[in-house]
Amino acid sequence: DIGDIIRGKDLFLGNDKEKDQRKKLDENLKDIFGKIYNELTSTSWRNKRTNGAEARYKDESGNYFQLREDWWTANRETVWKAITCGTGESDTYFKQSSEGKYSFTNGQCGRNEGKVPTNLDYVPQFLR
Repeated sequence: DIGDIIRGKDLFLGNDKEKDQRKKLDENLKDIFGKIYNELTSTSWRNKRTNGAEARYKDESGNYFQLREDWWTANRETVWKAITCGTGESDTYFKQSSEGKYSFTNGQCGRNEGKVPTNLDYVPQFLR
């Protein structure tokens, strides 16, 4: 799941080749979020109000889990649209309603969606 990968919480490691690729991806994400953190807390930002970004996102491990979580929350809709805009007219996916019923929808470019399906974002992978 893309959200889990971005947030650094993906449990699936795959085979040995995939493990190497996943490790490389995770290192790249750490670098990216490290750059975002450095930009948020740089001296050029010190003259501006940062709303406690340094205290909120400081992470000695270099994983920046809170920053990654907040980034995902702010950008999940854009990511969803980017994924679904590449689908064909007849491509569908299913979603479960609060009543437990499954329905199929055409969500091309997020169309016909009241909101991005986030019902499984915080369910542990092994329970999905």
